[in-house]
Amino acid sequence: MPSDLDFAGPLRDALRAADFTYDRVADAIGDEAHRALGRNETLPALRRTTSGGPLDTLVRLFLLQTPVPRDAADRALPGLVDRLCNAGLLEQSVSEVGARTDCRPYAVDEQDLWIVSDLTPGLDGAPVAVGPDHVLGISSASTSLAQLTMREQAGRSLDLGTGCGVQALHLAAHSGSVVATDVNARALWMTRLNATLNGVDVDVRDGSFFEPVAGERFDLIATNPPFVISPATGERLVYRDSGLPGDRVVEHIVRTGPDHLAAGGWLQVLANWAVTDRPWDERIGSWLREDCDALVVQRETLDPAAYVELWLKDSGHHGGPDYAHRYDTWLSWLEESGIEGVGFGWINVRLRDGSGAGSGTHELLEWPYDVEQPIGPAIGAWGDAARDLHDLSDDALLATTLRARDDVQQETVGRPGAEDPEAIVLRQQRGFRRARTADTVEAALVGASDGDLTVGRLLGALGALLERDEADLRATYLPVVRDLVAEGFLQLS
Repeated sequence: MPSDLDFAGPLRDALRAADFTYDRVADAIGDEAHRALGRNETLPALRRTTSGGPLDTLVRLFLLQTPVPRDAADRALPGLVDRLCNAGLLEQSVSEVGARTDCRPYAVDEQDLWIVSDLTPGLDGAPVAVGPDHVLGISSASTSLAQLTMREQAGRSLDLGTGCGVQALHLAAHSGSVVATDVNARALWMTRLNATLNGVDVDVRDGSFFEPVAGERFDLIATNPPFVISPATGERLVYRDSGLPGDRVVEHIVRTGPDHLAAGGWLQVLANWAVTDRPWDERIGSWLREDCDALVVQRETLDPAAYVELWLKDSGHHGGPDYAHRYDTWLSWLEESGIEGVGFGWINVRLRDGSGAGSGTHELLEWPYDVEQPIGPAIGAWGDAARDLHDLSDDALLATTLRARDDVQQETVGRPGAEDPEAIVLRQQRGFRRARTADTVEAALVGASDGDLTVGRLLGALGALLERDEADLRATYLPVVRDLVAEGFLQLS
């Protein structure tokens, strides 16, 4: 891996000149080929990229991993082919040029970027096992973390386990400074390359977990750690295997990460965790610190067989000669470890700023339902509500005015023509898209919350209207009001 990255600027110019951007590539190959490429099938895109022009050449070379004629490569990358071969991005024969790395267009907030990574394994079903220092490119995991991460302005941000550096590029758009760490030397080189290629300043450091940033604090830490729960067979794919048993890597990050947060700072983790005979929320909840607010969302659970199949396909072993042996070894280890399944989800932890008394708010939510993406703003709104409610006494809440969120709708369920509904459901159209059943008082309270009357006056008016004791209404519904604010149905005005 060369230390000199002076080819990055000319490469960027060539990619721009060829209009090798996410939108133009999507237009050039069309929706059908784009979807097929998402399934690792290249033929539809190969049929759409036969012109020999620079854009088609770059698509075939990098995205479809197909050798192109040397003269076509020279037209697409003028004066760069030999330099990129020397740098390890390309390789050439007498008449053809092939890619040794992926170079993929990427878009962030209408800004065109490019991400260099190792080649995508398994195109067109080829059983290609990846090497131990493989550097993953744009993936469903990296996209999920990017959508999860909050995008408010931050002073200092950390991309822990950076891989190819895609999260660092996202963080650079809204952070004063960005540090990216990894233990994979090849990943660190690609992160430096991608930062230079995209004109972004990233402080890239070598080291495990938080060792490279000992004693430092950050306003935002985003991480997609090597969370795969796998047996210690002597093999390790650095991008997904931590070397620690079970889900210890995620536990370690969640327990120690707050030591590296500034007051009010967030740690956001895309994670797997073991599902055992202990309830998942109780187990993960034991990792959370009392001086932090935390929102943990379990998005999906997989049984052991489905989990093993997923990651054996990911590593290119599906269909290989030792597939059955690897499958059996992994399944046996999960059974012996008492792991009944694996949860996928998000762990969001904020270090409290020290104001107010008591411990932080912890919510552990099983939510496999559709959410609005990006979900980061909804995570931030949850944190704001948790902070505000933490410091709000019941008397202060009674004196507060609230507004129903604009996207909240009320649904009624019942027999046609019935005088009263059998059930009332309040449903959000945005964010987490939560829904909850409500009684008449709760529905009326949300409907009347327009920022005009205080909570105390609303409950008083409802008590008079329904001929209910006002003190009883306050005792019963103040906790409900707190839940409605915490879950985002109502907002402090």
